[in-house]
Amino acid sequence: MSGNLLDALPVDLPEELFTVLAEADGVRVERIVSNGQASPEGFWYDQEWAELVLLVAGAAGLEMEGEAVGVLVPGDWLVIPAHARHRVAWTDPDRPTVWLAVHYRG
Repeated sequence: MSGNLLDALPVDLPEELFTVLAEADGVRVERIVSNGQASPEGFWYDQEWAELVLLVAGAAGLEMEGEAVGVLVPGDWLVIPAHARHRVAWTDPDRPTVWLAVHYRG
């Protein structure tokens, strides 16, 4: 199986689009496409698995609980430990923001 993360990017999405690219025991790789979406006010992700996030295209603000919003641009990546509360503060409303997310047992 192969493809290009930037092919067939949808526009005017009512909500983020999650596409699983690969999955095996203890790991899931997905492409996430955002068009101006953000986490709802007061909502925090609190995931059982760790997550490596790479911003491929666009721009986004990611907030870790207790920290200022960090701005991500293409090429930026970070590891979010399991149960680290975080939220998407904003994504670029004028062009698709493409994330590569690798969820794994940490």
